[in-house]
Amino acid sequence: MVTPLGLDAASTWEGLVAGRSGTALITQFDTEGFSSRVAAEVKDFDPNAFMERKEARRADRFVQFIFVAAEEALRQADFALPADDGRDVATIIGTALGGVHSMEREHDVLRERGPGRVSPFLLPLMLPDMASGQLSIRLGTRGPNFAVASACSSGADAIGIATNMIRRGEADIAIAGGSEAAISPLIVAGFAAAKALSEANDTPASASRPFDANRDGFVIGEGAGALVLESEEHALARAATPIAELAGYGATSDAYHVTQPLEDGSGAAKAMRAALAEAHAAPDDIDYLNAHGTSTALNDRLETLAVKRTFGEYAYTLPMSSTKSMTGHLLGAAGAVEAVIAILALQHGTIPPTINQETPDPDCDLDYVPNAARPAPLRAVMSNAFGFGGHNSSLIFRQPPSTAAQ
Repeated sequence: MVTPLGLDAASTWEGLVAGRSGTALITQFDTEGFSSRVAAEVKDFDPNAFMERKEARRADRFVQFIFVAAEEALRQADFALPADDGRDVATIIGTALGGVHSMEREHDVLRERGPGRVSPFLLPLMLPDMASGQLSIRLGTRGPNFAVASACSSGADAIGIATNMIRRGEADIAIAGGSEAAISPLIVAGFAAAKALSEANDTPASASRPFDANRDGFVIGEGAGALVLESEEHALARAATPIAELAGYGATSDAYHVTQPLEDGSGAAKAMRAALAEAHAAPDDIDYLNAHGTSTALNDRLETLAVKRTFGEYAYTLPMSSTKSMTGHLLGAAGAVEAVIAILALQHGTIPPTINQETPDPDCDLDYVPNAARPAPLRAVMSNAFGFGGHNSSLIFRQPPSTAAQ
């Protein structure tokens, strides 16, 4: 992972368990006149520490993030590339917005200096598929390679789609995840105009407060998350040690509104039930749910309702938390980063908290693991991701068979 809490999975996990907020005042541009001036930025990220200077100049920030996250995942998986010329390795990366930093910068060039001064690299910098495309070029993977764009479900859907490709025999192994770097004037202004962002500018560390009665909008974040996915047969053949089994994936559409979820939570509930069905799991088999939990009034209330529709009475004893309280909302990368977080929770037997839980909301009356991490034996975990356009996605991970058997 690359997140506002750290430049790798270990430091991010440490920050999550400590309940540390990654939110502060925006430093990437002058926020004078902006109603929302807080964000969860990736800190101390120097692309030249991870790649050649020329390569860094020709990759947008969201592409740079996925380079780092994917290579960490490959190291952990002990998988070297290219393998067999990369023919059976898929590269599937989700993003909601792509290279907005490059697009905004070159638009300024166009206005101020004319069309002849626009960079010839603009399109390769800004296209959403360049996270997967440039990563494939960098690593030498020659299997299927494309972007998934389903708003804030993009990262989760990329993982689910890559898993299904492996199940169909289209790839033996996949690098899948999501990346986003959209803390830019235009994007922040757009979300602010939609009244979606927190305006807690005087108290940035507590601006993201999912499920709290005083929540006033989400905090925009940035970063990337990546997984190495492979068939059990492929893993055994190379003597790999799996860290989790991706047991279920469900995706639905609300078919209702471009930004608002269905008022009864039925679309999100249907995605969770689909993931449970694919995993052949009962509701009470899930020991932890990483919620979408954006810290907006509508999302948190309706996700709570959807969880009740899915899990029934068990919803009141199912621990669920929103790690967006610490990372902010990473948009198209959120589902991927939170999938990694769910796997780490499974590995460590620890549920990360929802920080900034201070004032109960009668509409949000479940166990959100408030303010402090909680040790717990975990067999299976679910991670939710929902997005503009009516997207609903759920992933279920469980202990790998060898671990579960013990």
